[in-house]
Amino acid sequence: MANIEIYTTPYCPYCWRAKRLLERKGVAFTEIDLWREPERRAEMLARAQGRDTVPQIFIDDLGIGGSDELHALEARGELDRLLRGGASREHSA
Repeated sequence: MANIEIYTTPYCPYCWRAKRLLERKGVAFTEIDLWREPERRAEMLARAQGRDTVPQIFIDDLGIGGSDELHALEARGELDRLLRGGASREHSA
């Protein structure tokens, strides 16, 4: 199974939408709440190549973007492969 990390804030509707999709998929993920851990925002910015909106989602250290990109992967039928640990560096969301 893939290692999934998601940077969030509590009242972000896109964060909730992304987490609900991951929960429906039955996959575990690590949530990094930037309100509780604001010092990790710099980490997110570095990992997400400067993208500063939440959520920022990483599957096996591959930044896939936010909720819209996560749902686009699902719509294209590509999300399950990534969640099983099939992330590749050539992938673009």
